[in-house]
Formats: sequence, C-alpha cells, structure tokens
Amino acid sequence: MSANNPAKMSLGVNPNDAAVVALGGNVAGDYGSSEALLEAALARFAEAGLPILRRSSWWRSAAWPDPSDQEYRNGVVLVEARLSPEALIRTLFMLENEFGRMRSVRNAPRTLDLDLIAHGRIVSDDPELTLPHPRAHERLFVMGPLAQIAPDWRHPVLGRTAAELAASATVGLDAAPL
Repeated sequence: MSANNPAKMSLGVNPNDAAVVALGGNVAGDYGSSEALLEAALARFAEAGLPILRRSSWWRSAAWPDPSDQEYRNGVVLVEARLSPEALIRTLFMLENEFGRMRSVRNAPRTLDLDLIAHGRIVSDDPELTLPHPRAHERLFVMGPLAQIAPDWRHPVLGRTAAELAASATVGLDAAPL
C-alpha cells in the first residue's frame, strides 16, 4: 500500500472487525509540515504491530479552542485488531511520544494525536479506555475520513454508519479533505 494514497480495503475484511485509529496534529516538529509528520507516523504503524488495512486522505480543520493556532491535519486508518485494546492504546501512546507529543493543557497544539476510536465491536466504559471513543461520532474531522474509507462501518453503540455520523456531525464542521 502506498503511504501517499488511500488504499482499498482488503477483500474479506470487515471494517467492523478492525480497530479504528484517528490521527491528527497541528505542529510539524522536525518534519516541515503536519502532513509529513503524519506520513512518518503511519510508516511506523506496521513496525509497531499495527498493520494498516485502509487509510483516508488527509483532512484540514481549524484549531480549537483557539482558531488562531495552526490549522489541524486529520485522518483515519483501519488497522488489524491483533492487539488487545489496552496494548493497542499503549502502542499509540508510544508512537505519540516518539513524534514529540507533549501533554500539557487539554486541546493544546500538538505534533501527533492518536485516538483509538473503536476496536472491533468492543464496548467498554472503563475510565482508562472508553470504547468506542465517547465523542468521535460528533466530530466531522473523524467521521468524514472514516466515511471516506468505510462508509458502512457501524458505531458499536449507536448503530449508525460512518456516513450517517459524518452527515450529522456537530463539531469541526469546517473539516474537509485536502
């Protein structure tokens, strides 16, 4: 699969059985652009035990809560759900750290933000790892890219498809593909 082009879903792979990971960032760090940093992060996924099944194009959206900050780049990947949700989230945190993620104040500008949106059909209210992600369904910058690569993916709790959720998103309505 080319790192620069969205790939087709492998035949026989149900997107509802995959793990859904959202990527975002608005600080380029040493990479020249947020897109370059996100591409470099994606290149590390397979080495980290997260084989990518499909990926979206990059989307742009205004920074929040301060729209004067650098614009965000976002995307979504489906990865094989080989790891447990707990092991997968630890791997995502490790990748964030590798790419210079600093956790200071909530919603601060960042190099790399990796969110586990869903892990197959698992539903969990654990405070350490809530699945599916409790706010992803409201965010166009998550549901838009997901609808791009898996429009029929169904939210494990709401039962609505990614395409339906993108159409009814209430946050990040300026989000659009690059």
